[in-house]
Amino acid sequence: MSDPYRRSLAVSWEEFHRLSRDLALRLAEQAPWRMLVAVTRGGLVPAAIVARELDLRRVDTLCIASYDDRTRGVPQVLKAAEAGDGEGVLVVDDLVDTGVTARVVRGLLPRAHFATVFAKPEGRPLVDTFVAEIGQDTWIAFPWDQHPPIVGGRR
Repeated sequence: MSDPYRRSLAVSWEEFHRLSRDLALRLAEQAPWRMLVAVTRGGLVPAAIVARELDLRRVDTLCIASYDDRTRGVPQVLKAAEAGDGEGVLVVDDLVDTGVTARVVRGLLPRAHFATVFAKPEGRPLVDTFVAEIGQDTWIAFPWDQHPPIVGGRR
């Protein structure tokens, strides 16, 4: 399978923090939220920023593995969030790409409000709120992915 990404966008920590705060500003208008669910691993960083900005202290995770470096695989739910059907729940992720992970999230938490920092055209209809739209052919190099991890050698 060939690499579907013709472009690359490197995002700095400062830029990602600013975009995450912008997301929180948009979400503040729709509060109150009963809890926040971070989609791991990519959603952990924006979720922490959004939780702080919106003063949300009840935070859970929905652990879904669907990428191995730049290769998409079949999504696997490693841990579900304890959030019922999602009513009053804010779900945060870094990106909606093709929508594979987003469909899993929607299936598990159909009444949740799903927010991402970045949205690509294929996945955009699946999110309720996002900050920046980018091309489907763009690979985002998030700040935490710009160096090899200490353990495992893979991102």
